[in-house]
Amino acid sequence: MNLEPSYVYIMTNKPRGTLYLGVTADPVRRVSEHKQLASRSFTARYNLEKLVWFELFDHIDLAIQRETSLKRWYREWKIELVEKANPQWRDLFEDICPT
Repeated sequence: MNLEPSYVYIMTNKPRGTLYLGVTADPVRRVSEHKQLASRSFTARYNLEKLVWFELFDHIDLAIQRETSLKRWYREWKIELVEKANPQWRDLFEDICPT
């Protein structure tokens, strides 16, 4: 059983803009990939370079369950989730990136 910590996260391009919801065990690497905007991915197409929300889980299975649940949410609920934790919609990448 893999007990590696995992994250569910939301990326955007601007406050209340396009949202991307993902899950990863390595948030620094994954968010860095999004920020590079190098591929023809969804995040590159919509310039989703700001990490605006994340949750930490002890196990990848729990993170995947949460991601699946959140993907079923209405857009406005996701916006409220972000605004409750991050009302300024600031980029939280520095909060997870070791200096």
